[in-house]
Amino acid sequence: MELLIGPRTYSTWSLRAWLILKHVGLDFTTTDARYETEAQKAALREISPSGFVPVLRIDGESIWDTLAIAEWAAETYPEAKLWPVDPMARALARSATAEMHSGFSALRTFFGTGPDHPMVGPARAETPSDPALDRDLGRLVALFGQMRRRFGADGPGLFGQRSIADIFFTPVAARVRHFQIDLARHGDDGTAATYLAALLDHPDFRQWEADALA
Repeated sequence: MELLIGPRTYSTWSLRAWLILKHVGLDFTTTDARYETEAQKAALREISPSGFVPVLRIDGESIWDTLAIAEWAAETYPEAKLWPVDPMARALARSATAEMHSGFSALRTFFGTGPDHPMVGPARAETPSDPALDRDLGRLVALFGQMRRRFGADGPGLFGQRSIADIFFTPVAARVRHFQIDLARHGDDGTAATYLAALLDHPDFRQWEADALA
């Protein structure tokens, strides 16, 4: 089993897929891909069906897109409980994950990651300001607060025990740290900040960060 990933310092979708496989406890290898130059992009298209990372390769088959990899893992290894057991919590966890997967466009635009803005290491960037960005941050604060208050009694995750939703929001935690975002300015009572700090303190993320900075 091989996971094709982008640069560890800033490939957010690669991080998510890697965290999924680590959570399940799979034995897999990683292959690093670069895509800064046209030649590198062309080489990536030769091995990635979509031309993007991550790609999970199993027995000659390729699964691309992080959400597809996550769903494969959840279905193949149900004992890992990547989704909450309770049906309503599971539906809301999928809703939150899908929103992260396809939404928050201002967050991605203004808090983009790359060589100049890595998601690992100490905070280095100032916080930009934009009304659309403020809306995204306010939505994150509201989402985290609602789910933690409703489902967070039995663990530090949005739905208590760690799930795909937490893994999908881990790069957001890294962005908040890097861009030094004060979530209290967006309505946080401390719940969102505490939740994101727990994501960054998870052993799997700390291993990814240590490997990226090595």
